[in-house]
Amino acid sequence: MRINTLSALLVAFGLAGGLTGCNSAMQAYKKGVRHYEAGEYNLALTQFQKAAKGTIDPARLNYYTAESYRLSNRFGEAVPFYQKAIEANTTEPEVRFNYAYALKSQGNYAGALEQLQQFVAKAPRTTAKPILDKAKREIETLKAIDVIAKNKSLITLRNMSNLNSPGAEFAPVVRGEELVFTASRKEQIYKNNGQPMLGLYRTKLTQNPDETGSTTPTDRPELFSTNIFQSDVNEGTPAFSKDGKTMILARGNNGKRKGGLDVDLFISRLGEGNAWSQPLRLPISDSTAWDGSPAFSADGKTLYFASNRAGGAGGIDLYRTSIDASGRFSRPVNMGRDINTPGDEMFPYVGPDAKLYFASDGHPGLGKLDVFVATRSGGVTRVENMGQPINSPADDFGLIYTEPTKGYLASNRPGGKGDDDIYFFQEGAAPETPTIAENAPKTVRYFLAGTVSANETPITPLDSARVRILDDATGQPIAEVTTGQPGTFGKYPLQEGKDYTILAERKGYLTRREPFTMQGKSIPAIFLTKPQTDTTFNVAILLDKATLNKTFVLENIYYDLDKYNIRPDAAEELDKLVTILKDNPTLKIELSSHTDVRAPDAYNLRLSQNRAKSAVDYIVSKGIDASRLTARGYGETQLVVKNAKTEEEHQRNRRTEFKILEL
Repeated sequence: MRINTLSALLVAFGLAGGLTGCNSAMQAYKKGVRHYEAGEYNLALTQFQKAAKGTIDPARLNYYTAESYRLSNRFGEAVPFYQKAIEANTTEPEVRFNYAYALKSQGNYAGALEQLQQFVAKAPRTTAKPILDKAKREIETLKAIDVIAKNKSLITLRNMSNLNSPGAEFAPVVRGEELVFTASRKEQIYKNNGQPMLGLYRTKLTQNPDETGSTTPTDRPELFSTNIFQSDVNEGTPAFSKDGKTMILARGNNGKRKGGLDVDLFISRLGEGNAWSQPLRLPISDSTAWDGSPAFSADGKTLYFASNRAGGAGGIDLYRTSIDASGRFSRPVNMGRDINTPGDEMFPYVGPDAKLYFASDGHPGLGKLDVFVATRSGGVTRVENMGQPINSPADDFGLIYTEPTKGYLASNRPGGKGDDDIYFFQEGAAPETPTIAENAPKTVRYFLAGTVSANETPITPLDSARVRILDDATGQPIAEVTTGQPGTFGKYPLQEGKDYTILAERKGYLTRREPFTMQGKSIPAIFLTKPQTDTTFNVAILLDKATLNKTFVLENIYYDLDKYNIRPDAAEELDKLVTILKDNPTLKIELSSHTDVRAPDAYNLRLSQNRAKSAVDYIVSKGIDASRLTARGYGETQLVVKNAKTEEEHQRNRRTEFKILEL
């Protein structure tokens, strides 16, 4: 058969064009993934848009696209891509969790609730506890969203249109007659979100009483200081001391490290000629974490800041540090579970009323970030949502007061000039007084109950176990009881904000103490529907049999490669063993260290012996008699997993244990 030459050429060119298009889409997709993994989300989006013209797996492509928008703080734009990824049966475990918050940012509360309920119902066992806790808290918030939305104040908001731009303006702070703020106005572009990098700028405040809170029309914002300007990093969120001569700011996020973990706190001082010194990194910063949004207390003796350093409640937490007369900073302290949640808390500010204002997405709120105010009275911290119009479904944060009824905040709500905008707010007349029924105080009574059981399979309840509940502040027991036949105890009243210890002991078992805190466990007032609500917390305590030569594995005792010094995370776990030895004063143990097989036998034996000895020395330093401890290194002679192949299997072999030598 004779083939038409022109038709054949057209078919060939068509096939070649199709193959070229497929290859081009795949190349764009792979390039986008590389940008995504480097934290360059805006560049990744450009490539994913090109890849969408091909036949790339829709579940993966749409998920990456949605995550790129979310991780560059463009939640609303992520919504359709999360939806497409779910419709394409993506297997990403947290897709519905993130989709829910994207929907919430658009005010789609019903959709957000549905997604979170599905996420919790289908969450695998490997789901991180802070994420699961945050999802469960948010479900309760969304169920009560109508009640939260009723919290309204007579406040007027005005966009500072002569200050804002299509980029981001936020974190306003007053210094003298100037408003200092953070803005994306540098020439270099931040690859995370495609905006200019952040810097510090200032503008004079008008003295015209008819325009209180506004900048003068002729006074355009200018660079705050040439000494505090590094073109290739983000700089912002300044805090000034009471005399205005010391500034703490955040600096970092040059895009070279994924996740923005290279953000630290810096200090600068005003010197001769009104020049600010070159910023120096504060020693309280954690180089492995994000540290930012600092704020001074009114007296300048305390610095508050936000950080996602290890040991927090989850996400970003608020911390405080004291400043002594010589300007030295104390070790930062987490502000506790009443303030911090499994979500993010940031942008702290201490108002003229001595109340702490901050932004959070973990407390019950209308949007992604809402502004809250915390007050402390009688040892109990209360956190309240500032209500509308301060808060909206969008991000609302960085609130400050310049006068008792006036101030500024930042928001990316619709109707602004660009990304984050700065708004001026002014409180009006007080809202109408609620009826007596609505205004009646609602109270909660909290109780503790629990069970004591043997730590064995199956779990066996233990009667005749002595249980004491101790008030940590006084060390005195608030309750003492002996468990009955079902191994139960309780219920006993607790106080909000307090910390407790539950001490359980029974003959033939190792005494055990369990910490229990009421911090973060108070029910938000917005959820209370009855004049009085009773809630009981149930605690399950497992006791280990005290058997000679019984071995216990100490979890999370890790060492740096080829090292045997005790790391801070290992010290935290060893402190638990110290507690066991103090609670069981007749106990003598052998503390042993084991390695995997990936080194010569003699080397592993020596290394494990040094590690065991270091652990014993640490325990002795905590007041335990050395005669009760024996250090033994076994090297690779007692493998749990023989012929280990995966890193997880090797890790099981690299363990630290203790064995009971004498009761």
